[in-house]
Amino acid sequence: MDSLGQDEQRVVWAVVGTDIGPLMLAATRNGLVNVVFHASDAVRDRALQRLAARLGGRLVEDAGSPLLAEAIRQLRAYFAGERHGFDLPLDWSLSSGFNRQVLRELASGVPYGSVVGYGDLAGRVGQPGGAQAVGTAMGSNPLPVVVPCHRVVESDGGIGGFGGGVETKRKLLALEGVLPAPLF
Repeated sequence: MDSLGQDEQRVVWAVVGTDIGPLMLAATRNGLVNVVFHASDAVRDRALQRLAARLGGRLVEDAGSPLLAEAIRQLRAYFAGERHGFDLPLDWSLSSGFNRQVLRELASGVPYGSVVGYGDLAGRVGQPGGAQAVGTAMGSNPLPVVVPCHRVVESDGGIGGFGGGVETKRKLLALEGVLPAPLF
């Protein structure tokens, strides 16, 4: 509690090694709020500064926190090929409006091992012709991997962009059987 007797926002975080490099996970009492790719010390520090600015409260490293421990367990199972979806409470407070609508549709409507085009996803949320806006929503996704923006591709068969880098997107799609595994 803070000096006024109010519950202070507490954000727990941890960095986890994965097949696509270190991921930083952060959670609030409402659920997983952020997943950050390539979480070197510098990237982690910038992400923590952004979280502090956006969410306020205390940032506490705590991989043993029940929310983070479960997210870590599910991510490890996903990368081991043992899990095809995530069953975690999500805190959507870093996303709003159209972006949140698109990300929620992506999370619920594009299953493991499948892909969707930017334009098709726009149509699903009632914005036909909104492919570019969907691309912007994918770029703002605060919960990549868990909210699978890697499953959104170009209508002409191109892989499209990705905040974690195109090679990371290829690895995730190969893990899910959408693309052949890289040769090396």
